[in-house]
Amino acid sequence: MSDNKNSEFENAVKVMMHHVGEDPQREGLIDTPSRVRKAYEFIYGGYKEDPAEILKKALFTTSNDEMVLVKDIEFYSTCEHHLLPIIGRVHVAYIPDGKVVGLSKIPRVVNVFARRMQIQEQLTEQIADAIMDTIAPKGVGVVIQARHMCMEMRGVEKINSTTTSSALRGLFKKDEKTRSEFFSLINSPTGNRY
Repeated sequence: MSDNKNSEFENAVKVMMHHVGEDPQREGLIDTPSRVRKAYEFIYGGYKEDPAEILKKALFTTSNDEMVLVKDIEFYSTCEHHLLPIIGRVHVAYIPDGKVVGLSKIPRVVNVFARRMQIQEQLTEQIADAIMDTIAPKGVGVVIQARHMCMEMRGVEKINSTTTSSALRGLFKKDEKTRSEFFSLINSPTGNRY
């Protein structure tokens, strides 16, 4: 950000603090506008990244045509309606069709979309579509299980309620056996596997 934009952002934070009843000049808050600006630059860093480019950097030819699953990818995002945290786990599977992607790229793609103002349903769709469009597998399955602070900290104040969303593409949508295998794998206990 330019110095002018930094100053504009920090002034907005001061106005917000004032509106909730705080004194932005109080000792503990003097540097808060700058810290909030830097935190937001990190938290919303997904706007500056292209998920397709991340995936294309690690595509490899394969003869494998069995399901690849990356399970329990922890993430945080921000509810676009209240700017409060969404915290959860993502499970991503795909069936290769001549190409596999480096395993670390899948959590990176999750982060790209999660580090934007979001709703969970849209986040689920974006991850599935990016993998389907870029890798061109036989199918993709994405399931997200998350807690929403906009439900826990305000509104209905229901602590520990979990929202689950899914996006299925290709064989995961068309083939019952593939879909069942996916849901069975993501619902199996992780245990001490390694």
